[in-house]
Amino acid sequence: MIDFSLTEEQKKLQLKAREFAINEIIPISRKYDQSGEFPQDVLQKAFDQGLMNTIFPKKIGGPGLGILDTCLIVEETAAADPGITTSLFDNCLGAEPILIGGTKEQINRFLKPLTEELKFIAFATSEPGMGSDVAGLTATARVEGDELILNGRKMWVTNGGVASLLSTFCRLEGTKRHEGITGIVVPMNTEGVKVGKPIPKMGHRASNTVMVRFDEARVPLENILGELGKGFPIAIQTFAHTRPTIGAFACGMARASMEYAIAYAKRRKAFDSKIANFQAIQFMIADMKINVDAARLLTWKAAWEADQGRDNTISASIAKAFATDSGMKTASDALQIFGGYGYTTNYLVEKLFRDAKLYQIYEGTSQIQRMVIGRYMLSRYTPIFDKTLT
Repeated sequence: MIDFSLTEEQKKLQLKAREFAINEIIPISRKYDQSGEFPQDVLQKAFDQGLMNTIFPKKIGGPGLGILDTCLIVEETAAADPGITTSLFDNCLGAEPILIGGTKEQINRFLKPLTEELKFIAFATSEPGMGSDVAGLTATARVEGDELILNGRKMWVTNGGVASLLSTFCRLEGTKRHEGITGIVVPMNTEGVKVGKPIPKMGHRASNTVMVRFDEARVPLENILGELGKGFPIAIQTFAHTRPTIGAFACGMARASMEYAIAYAKRRKAFDSKIANFQAIQFMIADMKINVDAARLLTWKAAWEADQGRDNTISASIAKAFATDSGMKTASDALQIFGGYGYTTNYLVEKLFRDAKLYQIYEGTSQIQRMVIGRYMLSRYTPIFDKTLT
Protein backbone atom coordinates (compact mmCIF):
# COMPACT_ATOMS: atom_id res chain seq x y z
CA MET A 1 0.00 0.00 0.00
CA ILE A 2 1.41 3.41 -0.94
CA ASP A 3 1.50 6.00 1.84
CA PHE A 4 2.53 9.59 1.12
CA SER A 5 2.25 10.78 4.72
CA LEU A 6 5.30 11.93 6.66
CA THR A 7 6.26 10.40 9.98
CA GLU A 8 5.82 12.44 13.15
CA GLU A 9 9.59 12.90 13.28
CA GLN A 10 9.63 14.21 9.71
CA LYS A 11 6.77 16.60 10.45
CA LYS A 12 8.70 17.98 13.41
CA LEU A 13 11.82 18.32 11.27
CA GLN A 14 9.85 20.11 8.55
CA LEU A 15 8.32 22.52 11.09
CA LYS A 16 11.70 23.17 12.67
CA ALA A 17 13.20 24.06 9.29
CA ARG A 18 10.17 26.23 8.43
CA GLU A 19 10.45 28.20 11.67
CA PHE A 20 14.17 28.64 11.12
CA ALA A 21 13.51 29.92 7.59
CA ILE A 22 10.90 32.42 8.77
CA ASN A 23 12.73 33.65 11.86
CA GLU A 24 16.38 33.51 10.82
CA ILE A 25 16.65 33.59 7.01
CA ILE A 26 13.89 35.81 5.63
CA PRO A 27 14.81 38.85 7.79
CA ILE A 28 18.38 38.90 6.42
CA SER A 29 17.78 37.54 2.91
CA ARG A 30 17.80 40.87 1.08
CA LYS A 31 20.85 42.09 3.00
CA TYR A 32 23.05 39.20 1.87
CA ASP A 33 21.68 39.26 -1.66
CA GLN A 34 22.71 42.89 -2.00
CA SER A 35 26.09 42.62 -0.29
CA GLY A 36 27.17 39.22 -1.60
CA GLU A 37 28.70 38.48 1.79
CA PHE A 38 28.99 34.91 3.03
CA PRO A 39 26.19 34.31 5.57
CA GLN A 40 28.42 32.91 8.31
CA ASP A 41 26.15 34.01 11.15
CA VAL A 42 22.97 32.32 9.92
CA LEU A 43 24.90 29.18 8.96
CA GLN A 44 26.28 29.03 12.48
CA LYS A 45 22.72 29.10 13.78
CA ALA A 46 21.71 26.36 11.35
CA PHE A 47 24.69 24.27 12.48
CA ASP A 48 23.79 24.79 16.15
CA GLN A 49 20.21 23.66 15.47
CA GLY A 50 21.24 20.50 13.58
CA LEU A 51 20.07 21.71 10.17
CA MET A 52 23.45 21.21 8.49
CA ASN A 53 25.45 18.07 7.70
CA THR A 54 22.14 16.19 7.67
CA ILE A 55 23.41 13.04 5.95
CA PHE A 56 26.47 12.67 8.20
CA PRO A 57 26.19 9.36 10.11
CA LYS A 58 25.34 9.37 13.79
CA LYS A 59 28.45 7.33 14.57
CA ILE A 60 30.61 10.36 13.75
CA GLY A 61 28.34 12.87 15.46
CA GLY A 62 26.04 13.76 12.58
CA PRO A 63 22.22 13.82 12.52
CA GLY A 64 22.10 10.60 10.49
CA LEU A 65 19.16 11.79 8.40
CA GLY A 66 18.16 10.44 5.00
CA ILE A 67 17.98 12.18 1.64
CA LEU A 68 14.20 12.57 1.92
CA ASP A 69 14.65 14.19 5.34
CA THR A 70 17.20 16.53 3.80
CA CYS A 71 14.73 17.43 1.04
CA LEU A 72 12.18 18.44 3.67
CA ILE A 73 14.66 20.85 5.25
CA VAL A 74 15.87 22.22 1.93
CA GLU A 75 12.39 22.99 0.59
CA GLU A 76 11.61 25.09 3.66
CA THR A 77 14.88 27.02 3.74
CA ALA A 78 15.03 27.50 -0.05
CA ALA A 79 11.57 29.06 0.12
CA ALA A 80 13.17 31.75 2.29
CA ASP A 81 16.44 32.14 0.38
CA PRO A 82 17.83 29.77 -2.26
CA GLY A 83 21.34 31.25 -2.09
CA ILE A 84 21.76 30.88 1.66
CA THR A 85 20.34 27.37 1.39
CA THR A 86 22.95 26.50 -1.24
CA SER A 87 25.67 27.35 1.27
CA LEU A 88 23.77 25.53 4.03
CA PHE A 89 23.40 22.33 2.00
CA ASP A 90 26.83 22.24 0.36
CA ASN A 91 28.50 20.25 3.13
CA CYS A 92 26.22 17.35 2.20
CA LEU A 93 27.30 17.61 -1.43
CA GLY A 94 30.96 17.74 -0.45
CA ALA A 95 30.57 14.79 1.90
CA GLU A 96 28.62 12.56 -0.49
CA PRO A 97 31.63 11.21 -2.46
CA ILE A 98 33.32 10.35 0.85
CA LEU A 99 30.24 8.56 2.17
CA ILE A 100 29.93 6.65 -1.13
CA GLY A 101 33.56 5.79 -1.89
CA GLY A 102 35.45 6.42 1.32
CA THR A 103 36.62 3.96 3.94
CA LYS A 104 35.43 4.09 7.55
CA GLU A 105 38.75 5.67 8.45
CA GLN A 106 38.35 8.37 5.77
CA ILE A 107 34.77 9.11 6.82
CA ASN A 108 35.90 9.56 10.40
CA ARG A 109 39.05 11.55 9.51
CA PHE A 110 37.45 13.95 7.04
CA LEU A 111 33.87 14.35 8.24
CA LYS A 112 33.91 13.99 12.03
CA PRO A 113 35.65 17.39 12.52
CA LEU A 114 32.81 19.02 10.56
CA THR A 115 30.32 17.79 13.16
CA GLU A 116 32.28 19.27 16.07
CA GLU A 117 32.34 22.89 14.91
CA LEU A 118 31.17 24.87 11.90
CA LYS A 119 33.55 24.00 9.08
CA PHE A 120 32.97 23.57 5.37
CA ILE A 121 33.76 20.97 2.75
CA ALA A 122 33.32 21.95 -0.91
CA PHE A 123 32.74 19.82 -4.00
CA ALA A 124 34.32 20.31 -7.41
CA THR A 125 33.86 18.59 -10.75
CA SER A 126 33.14 21.41 -13.23
CA GLU A 127 36.00 23.16 -15.00
CA PRO A 128 36.25 26.31 -17.14
CA GLY A 129 35.67 24.23 -20.28
CA MET A 130 33.65 21.35 -18.81
CA GLY A 131 30.46 21.19 -16.77
CA SER A 132 27.84 18.48 -17.10
CA ASP A 133 30.20 16.18 -19.05
CA VAL A 134 31.95 14.63 -16.05
CA ALA A 135 33.95 12.25 -18.23
CA GLY A 136 35.41 15.24 -20.09
CA LEU A 137 37.31 16.72 -17.16
CA THR A 138 40.90 17.75 -17.84
CA ALA A 139 42.40 18.33 -14.38
CA THR A 140 45.14 15.73 -14.00
CA ALA A 141 46.75 13.62 -11.32
CA ARG A 142 50.01 11.66 -11.43
CA VAL A 143 51.49 9.34 -8.85
CA GLU A 144 54.87 10.16 -7.35
CA GLY A 145 55.84 7.91 -4.46
CA ASP A 146 53.08 8.06 -1.88
CA GLU A 147 51.51 11.22 -3.29
CA LEU A 148 49.23 12.40 -6.08
CA ILE A 149 50.33 15.53 -7.91
CA LEU A 150 47.34 17.58 -9.08
CA ASN A 151 47.21 20.15 -11.86
CA GLY A 152 44.28 21.97 -13.45
CA ARG A 153 41.37 24.23 -12.60
CA LYS A 154 37.95 23.64 -11.05
CA MET A 155 35.12 26.09 -11.68
CA TRP A 156 31.90 27.06 -9.86
CA VAL A 157 33.09 25.70 -6.52
CA THR A 158 30.40 26.52 -3.95
CA ASN A 159 31.84 27.43 -0.53
CA GLY A 160 35.30 27.00 -2.04
CA GLY A 161 36.50 30.26 -0.54
CA VAL A 162 35.59 29.25 3.01
CA ALA A 163 36.10 25.47 2.94
CA SER A 164 38.83 23.56 4.73
CA LEU A 165 38.39 20.48 2.53
CA LEU A 166 37.55 19.83 -1.12
CA SER A 167 36.20 16.60 -2.58
CA THR A 168 37.06 16.56 -6.26
CA PHE A 169 37.81 14.43 -9.31
CA CYS A 170 40.86 14.42 -11.57
CA ARG A 171 42.05 12.02 -14.25
CA LEU A 172 45.32 10.13 -14.29
CA GLU A 173 47.72 11.55 -16.85
CA GLY A 174 47.52 9.77 -20.21
CA THR A 175 43.94 8.54 -19.80
CA LYS A 176 40.78 9.55 -21.66
CA ARG A 177 37.10 10.00 -20.82
CA HIS A 178 35.82 7.66 -18.06
CA GLU A 179 39.16 5.89 -17.84
CA GLY A 180 41.44 7.07 -15.07
CA ILE A 181 39.05 9.41 -13.22
CA THR A 182 39.95 9.45 -9.54
CA GLY A 183 38.13 10.81 -6.51
CA ILE A 184 40.33 12.74 -4.08
CA VAL A 185 39.91 14.72 -0.86
CA VAL A 186 42.13 17.80 -0.92
CA PRO A 187 42.88 19.92 2.18
CA MET A 188 42.49 23.53 1.05
CA ASN A 189 45.69 24.57 2.85
CA THR A 190 47.72 22.24 0.62
CA GLU A 191 50.61 24.00 -1.08
CA GLY A 192 49.73 24.53 -4.74
CA VAL A 193 45.99 24.93 -4.10
CA LYS A 194 44.96 28.45 -5.06
CA VAL A 195 41.48 29.95 -4.59
CA GLY A 196 40.17 32.70 -6.85
CA LYS A 197 38.02 35.67 -5.93
CA PRO A 198 34.26 35.20 -5.44
CA ILE A 199 32.51 35.05 -8.83
CA PRO A 200 29.75 37.68 -9.33
CA LYS A 201 26.43 36.01 -10.11
CA MET A 202 22.94 36.97 -11.24
CA GLY A 203 21.38 35.12 -8.31
CA HIS A 204 22.39 32.98 -5.33
CA ARG A 205 24.61 35.87 -4.32
CA ALA A 206 24.79 34.75 -0.68
CA SER A 207 26.59 31.56 -1.72
CA ASN A 208 30.36 31.74 -2.09
CA THR A 209 31.39 30.59 -5.58
CA VAL A 210 35.03 30.52 -6.71
CA MET A 211 37.52 28.92 -9.06
CA VAL A 212 40.13 26.61 -7.52
CA ARG A 213 43.47 25.96 -9.24
CA PHE A 214 45.84 23.06 -8.64
CA ASP A 215 49.46 23.88 -9.40
CA GLU A 216 51.60 20.81 -8.61
CA ALA A 217 49.49 20.30 -5.49
CA ARG A 218 50.65 17.27 -3.53
CA VAL A 219 48.01 15.12 -1.85
CA PRO A 220 48.71 11.84 0.00
CA LEU A 221 47.53 8.65 -1.69
CA GLU A 222 45.58 7.89 1.48
CA ASN A 223 43.18 10.66 0.40
CA ILE A 224 42.02 8.75 -2.69
CA LEU A 225 38.36 7.72 -2.60
CA GLY A 226 37.92 4.13 -3.72
CA GLU A 227 40.46 2.79 -6.21
CA LEU A 228 42.93 4.82 -8.20
CA GLY A 229 41.41 5.52 -11.63
CA LYS A 230 38.00 4.09 -10.65
CA GLY A 231 36.28 7.26 -9.48
CA PHE A 232 33.74 7.84 -12.26
CA PRO A 233 30.98 5.70 -10.65
CA ILE A 234 31.48 7.61 -7.39
CA ALA A 235 30.89 10.91 -9.20
CA ILE A 236 27.77 9.62 -10.95
CA GLN A 237 26.31 8.12 -7.77
CA THR A 238 27.01 11.39 -5.96
CA PHE A 239 24.81 13.26 -8.43
CA ALA A 240 22.10 10.58 -8.21
CA HIS A 241 21.98 11.19 -4.45
CA THR A 242 22.09 14.98 -4.59
CA ARG A 243 19.86 15.73 -7.58
CA PRO A 244 16.64 15.02 -5.64
CA THR A 245 17.73 17.75 -3.24
CA ILE A 246 18.03 20.18 -6.17
CA GLY A 247 14.44 19.26 -6.93
CA ALA A 248 13.60 20.23 -3.34
CA PHE A 249 15.44 23.54 -3.81
CA ALA A 250 13.26 24.28 -6.83
CA CYS A 251 10.10 23.22 -4.97
CA GLY A 252 10.82 25.62 -2.14
CA MET A 253 11.62 28.51 -4.46
CA ALA A 254 8.52 27.82 -6.58
CA ARG A 255 6.25 27.46 -3.58
CA ALA A 256 7.41 30.81 -2.21
CA SER A 257 6.91 32.44 -5.63
CA MET A 258 3.39 31.03 -5.79
CA GLU A 259 2.52 32.20 -2.28
CA TYR A 260 3.81 35.71 -2.95
CA ALA A 261 1.76 35.80 -6.17
CA ILE A 262 -1.40 34.65 -4.38
CA ALA A 263 -1.04 37.31 -1.66
CA TYR A 264 -0.43 40.04 -4.23
CA ALA A 265 -3.34 38.97 -6.46
CA LYS A 266 -5.72 39.19 -3.51
CA ARG A 267 -4.96 42.85 -2.87
CA ARG A 268 -4.00 44.29 -6.28
CA LYS A 269 -6.93 45.89 -8.14
CA ALA A 270 -7.46 46.48 -11.85
CA PHE A 271 -10.65 47.33 -13.73
CA ASP A 272 -12.43 47.85 -10.38
CA SER A 273 -11.72 44.30 -9.22
CA LYS A 274 -9.02 42.39 -7.42
CA ILE A 275 -6.93 40.63 -10.04
CA ALA A 276 -7.45 37.35 -8.15
CA ASN A 277 -10.98 37.41 -9.56
CA PHE A 278 -9.73 37.21 -13.15
CA GLN A 279 -9.73 33.75 -14.69
CA ALA A 280 -6.39 34.40 -16.39
CA ILE A 281 -4.75 34.91 -13.00
CA GLN A 282 -6.58 31.94 -11.47
CA PHE A 283 -5.31 29.67 -14.25
CA MET A 284 -1.73 30.85 -13.71
CA ILE A 285 -1.97 30.14 -9.99
CA ALA A 286 -3.61 26.77 -10.65
CA ASP A 287 -0.68 25.81 -12.91
CA MET A 288 1.74 26.88 -10.17
CA LYS A 289 0.04 24.56 -7.69
CA ILE A 290 0.01 21.68 -10.18
CA ASN A 291 3.72 22.11 -10.90
CA VAL A 292 4.80 22.50 -7.27
CA ASP A 293 2.90 19.42 -6.12
CA ALA A 294 4.04 17.29 -9.07
CA ALA A 295 7.65 18.38 -8.58
CA ARG A 296 7.50 17.56 -4.87
CA LEU A 297 6.14 14.06 -5.51
CA LEU A 298 8.82 13.31 -8.09
CA THR A 299 11.47 14.66 -5.72
CA TRP A 300 10.25 12.59 -2.79
CA LYS A 301 10.16 9.45 -4.94
CA ALA A 302 13.76 9.93 -6.10
CA ALA A 303 14.90 10.67 -2.55
CA TRP A 304 13.01 7.67 -1.15
CA GLU A 305 14.62 5.35 -3.70
CA ALA A 306 18.07 6.59 -2.72
CA ASP A 307 17.29 6.08 0.98
CA GLN A 308 16.20 2.52 0.17
CA GLY A 309 19.53 1.81 -1.50
CA ARG A 310 17.97 1.56 -4.95
CA ASP A 311 19.44 2.87 -8.17
CA ASN A 312 17.67 6.22 -8.43
CA THR A 313 19.62 7.59 -11.39
CA ILE A 314 16.61 7.94 -13.68
CA SER A 315 14.13 9.08 -11.06
CA ALA A 316 16.66 11.68 -9.87
CA SER A 317 17.07 13.02 -13.40
CA ILE A 318 13.30 13.11 -13.89
CA ALA A 319 12.80 14.95 -10.60
CA LYS A 320 15.55 17.47 -11.26
CA ALA A 321 14.46 18.18 -14.84
CA PHE A 322 10.78 18.63 -14.02
CA ALA A 323 11.20 20.49 -10.73
CA THR A 324 13.74 22.97 -12.06
CA ASP A 325 11.99 23.64 -15.37
CA SER A 326 8.57 24.04 -13.77
CA GLY A 327 10.15 26.07 -10.96
CA MET A 328 11.58 28.52 -13.47
CA LYS A 329 8.15 28.90 -15.08
CA THR A 330 6.49 29.38 -11.71
CA ALA A 331 8.92 32.14 -10.74
CA SER A 332 8.44 33.81 -14.11
CA ASP A 333 4.63 33.64 -13.87
CA ALA A 334 4.70 34.95 -10.32
CA LEU A 335 6.71 37.96 -11.43
CA GLN A 336 4.24 38.47 -14.29
CA ILE A 337 1.35 38.63 -11.82
CA PHE A 338 3.20 41.37 -9.94
CA GLY A 339 3.55 43.28 -13.21
CA GLY A 340 5.93 46.24 -13.09
CA TYR A 341 6.33 45.96 -9.33
CA GLY A 342 7.69 42.46 -9.77
CA TYR A 343 10.52 43.85 -11.85
CA THR A 344 11.67 46.07 -8.99
CA THR A 345 13.58 45.15 -5.86
CA ASN A 346 10.60 46.15 -3.71
CA TYR A 347 9.40 42.55 -3.65
CA LEU A 348 11.32 39.29 -3.09
CA VAL A 349 9.69 37.72 -6.15
CA GLU A 350 12.34 39.52 -8.24
CA LYS A 351 15.09 37.81 -6.26
CA LEU A 352 13.46 34.39 -6.54
CA PHE A 353 13.22 34.86 -10.32
CA ARG A 354 16.98 35.50 -10.48
CA ASP A 355 17.71 32.57 -8.19
CA ALA A 356 15.48 30.16 -10.13
CA LYS A 357 17.56 29.97 -13.28
CA LEU A 358 20.56 28.33 -11.65
CA TYR A 359 18.59 25.19 -10.82
CA GLN A 360 18.28 24.41 -14.54
CA ILE A 361 22.05 24.62 -14.87
CA TYR A 362 24.01 23.18 -11.95
CA GLU A 363 24.43 19.51 -11.09
CA GLY A 364 23.64 18.65 -14.70
CA THR A 365 21.62 20.93 -16.94
CA SER A 366 18.01 20.20 -17.86
CA GLN A 367 19.27 19.08 -21.26
CA ILE A 368 21.70 16.62 -19.67
CA GLN A 369 18.87 15.14 -17.58
CA ARG A 370 16.91 14.54 -20.77
CA MET A 371 19.94 12.85 -22.34
CA VAL A 372 20.20 10.52 -19.33
CA ILE A 373 16.49 9.73 -19.46
CA GLY A 374 16.39 9.38 -23.25
CA ARG A 375 19.34 7.00 -23.39
CA TYR A 376 17.77 4.86 -20.70
CA MET A 377 14.45 4.72 -22.55
CA LEU A 378 16.10 3.68 -25.80
CA SER A 379 18.50 1.11 -24.37
CA ARG A 380 17.22 -0.33 -21.09
CA TYR A 381 13.49 0.38 -20.90
CA THR A 382 11.28 -2.63 -21.66
CA PRO A 383 7.93 -1.69 -23.26
CA ILE A 384 4.94 -3.43 -21.70
CA PHE A 385 3.50 -4.16 -25.15
CA ASP A 386 6.85 -5.10 -26.65
CA LYS A 387 5.57 -8.17 -28.50
CA THR A 388 2.68 -6.31 -30.09
CA LEU A 389 4.86 -3.49 -31.40
CA THR A 390 6.89 -5.52 -33.92
